[in-house]
Amino acid sequence: VLIKTKFPVARIKRIMQADEDVGKVAQVTPVVVSKALELFMIALCDKASEQARQRHSKRITAGHLKQAIIHEEQFDFLADIIEKVPDTSLPPDGSSL
Repeated sequence: VLIKTKFPVARIKRIMQADEDVGKVAQVTPVVVSKALELFMIALCDKASEQARQRHSKRITAGHLKQAIIHEEQFDFLADIIEKVPDTSLPPDGSSL
């Protein structure tokens, strides 16, 4: 997967330093966190796109993200966040919208 978008390292460093418990941040730390965020988003979006394809959808919705999180054990830590998102289901006749 070719990704051109990068997470802003300076902003990540600022967010990390906003926490009173965080002292000095090594120069490489925000870069590593940026790459980890990029890989996480790739994995989550790939799983959500699989859910969208299974439902014959051309767009990824919050419901597809929810289904990806429910079906993928590595995303269990997001379960509390997605509770309020409505479920995505196939239309009654099984056809796409």
